[in-house]
Amino acid sequence: MSFTLAVCSEMVYLDEPHLERVRRIHDAGFAVEIWDWTTKDTDALVATGASFTSMTGYTHGDLITADGADDLLRTAEESIPFAQAIACPSLNLHGTGLGEGGIPVRPVEHVTGDMWLAALRTLERVAELAERHGVTYVIENLNTAVDHPGTPFAKAADTFALVRAVGSPHLRMNLDLYHAQIGEGNLVELVREAAPYIGEVQVADVPGRCEPGTGEVAWPFVARALADAGYDGVVAMEAWASEPGAAGSDRALDRFHDAFTL
Repeated sequence: MSFTLAVCSEMVYLDEPHLERVRRIHDAGFAVEIWDWTTKDTDALVATGASFTSMTGYTHGDLITADGADDLLRTAEESIPFAQAIACPSLNLHGTGLGEGGIPVRPVEHVTGDMWLAALRTLERVAELAERHGVTYVIENLNTAVDHPGTPFAKAADTFALVRAVGSPHLRMNLDLYHAQIGEGNLVELVREAAPYIGEVQVADVPGRCEPGTGEVAWPFVARALADAGYDGVVAMEAWASEPGAAGSDRALDRFHDAFTL
């Protein structure tokens, strides 16, 4: 069994313009992930020849307030034509909109039962939107201890519960194992339980959020657990290169490839 390996173009080859990063990732044999689509040009991205596996699928909004849900659905629908133009099958969501530095625009200290019900209703609307347009939305777990304090529904257990409750093939988990290691740990059991609901996996090592092999996680063991659980989809490195310059990014991609080639 093999995975589709992708690399986030926002975090490697940082001395290069974005399109050159995309080209370098593609030339190295990987698919590409992007974040904010509003700053990018579809024709230029397509011209690189790269395959795109994921992009941020909204620009504003949240899951729990009436206005925020409407904003999320509106900007999600605005994102779909861009995804279709670059043939990107997955669009990424978070528990709430993120601002500068990944800080939630509307931080939440305590998630109530009413918030859970509101989030469920919003994600049901997202799944219906995705089904109409033939795409898949994935909701990403985040960590609140280091990178995204105040994000509601941040844990993988939360995104798992929401995705399972919606019960649509057009809403899946983006299981970010970097965030899960910080927030929950026990990655192999998490993978085994969540496997039927995963639409994408993202990885970076802990601590530091650099490429696999630079921290505490035994990534080849996790890769084998994913394969044994029947997952054969996208695994994306959303990580900084631990060494500077283009050569450092080259080595980061090589280490990622080695960790997830079975």
